[in-house]
Amino acid sequence: MIDKQPHEEVALAAVLPLLGECVAEIGIDKPLSAYSRAEILTLVEVVVTAYQAALLRLQPQEGCPF
Repeated sequence: MIDKQPHEEVALAAVLPLLGECVAEIGIDKPLSAYSRAEILTLVEVVVTAYQAALLRLQPQEGCPF
């Protein structure tokens, strides 16, 4: 990310606990190069979902514009 905004920094930090849980479930001693395709996809899904959820929580709650 280039020129991250403060809320994006917070959202990235919010991902870390869930990322840690995912890695621990796969096996903390297992190198990333040994992850299966399914494990990588799970890791990506966890990170993207957590990041998006954090951004939504940080977004000001506004009414529907239409």
